[in-house]
Amino acid sequence: MTIDWKKLVDEIEVKVRRSRKPVLCNVSNRHLHLTDEVLKQLFGSSYYLRKMKDLVQPGEFASKETVEIVGPKGGIKNVRVLGPVRKFTQVEISRSDCFRLGLNAPVRDSGDIKGSSPIKIIGPQGEVDLSEGCIVARRHIHMTPRDAEELEVKHGQIVRVEFQGSRGGILDGVVVRVSSKYALECHIDIDEANAFDFKSGGNVYIV
Repeated sequence: MTIDWKKLVDEIEVKVRRSRKPVLCNVSNRHLHLTDEVLKQLFGSSYYLRKMKDLVQPGEFASKETVEIVGPKGGIKNVRVLGPVRKFTQVEISRSDCFRLGLNAPVRDSGDIKGSSPIKIIGPQGEVDLSEGCIVARRHIHMTPRDAEELEVKHGQIVRVEFQGSRGGILDGVVVRVSSKYALECHIDIDEANAFDFKSGGNVYIV
């Protein structure tokens, strides 16, 4: 068998360049996004989200508002609402939350809610029964086109990410999302973070 040494060297160089650029990684606990209509059903007809703190992604924020989410086996209170309002209502939970609520929410990209799990949302002024909209978010990395060029990846590409530390390891199936509206940031959920004993705000590396 003939070895293509140039191709092999090129592949190694790509891996080395990627490994030198750290990627901020934050842990997403359970949360939800609301439409303006659902927000007003839950909190009142003239209600608007109140910003608690800005998130890394430009324009996004954690609000002061929380709700209860309810499934067939029980509920979880104090689930944070993220802003601003969106064109669709989406509840994002972990697989552990699924067991607690009695749901089998599918792993999906944000916005891909068709046929996802039903769930009830209870607010201080009302409640809403969603026929779909509850998902386990697919692990992903936000980045700008410039970041993607430097890391030599493309929108929609599936990569592996390395977590360092005493319980470090490799996480597969991480989807790359590229947009000029994004900031470089990896998102994983609480179950994934616990598996690597990883704390929000640390760095990971595309491998």
